[in-house]
Amino acid sequence: KKMYKQKGTGGARHGSARVPQFRGGGRAFGPVVRSHAHDLPKKVRQLALRHALSAKVKDGAVRVFDTAALSSPKTKDLTDRLGKLGLANALVIDGAEVEKNFALAARNIPNIDVLPVQGINVYDILRRETLVLTKAAVDALEARFK
Repeated sequence: KKMYKQKGTGGARHGSARVPQFRGGGRAFGPVVRSHAHDLPKKVRQLALRHALSAKVKDGAVRVFDTAALSSPKTKDLTDRLGKLGLANALVIDGAEVEKNFALAARNIPNIDVLPVQGINVYDILRRETLVLTKAAVDALEARFK
């Protein structure tokens, strides 16, 4: 909105009072919101994934199961099962698709993450104490790293 009328005041012509040349006005060339992120090269990401998996194997924090399947999507059944195995903080990597009942049962358990083998990443591997792989996931990872 114009500060005051164009003519008849004796003052200079002005438009908005929010322009940078007025005290309390805007900032000339203010900050532009944009992403400054950049992706790592694909080979560096692959190397990081190999190192993360190697570190877990070296620490003895990798377990391999035949399948990650449940008969019903009950969180209590899964927590009991994981408790018996001593898995309180784990990342479970299943085959191409995570078994539906297992995923539903695990989603409300704190410190238990479930991912399909395509979703495996360095961050999730390193933030959980134990890495649990199914046989399908092991086969897929071996094929991926050949």
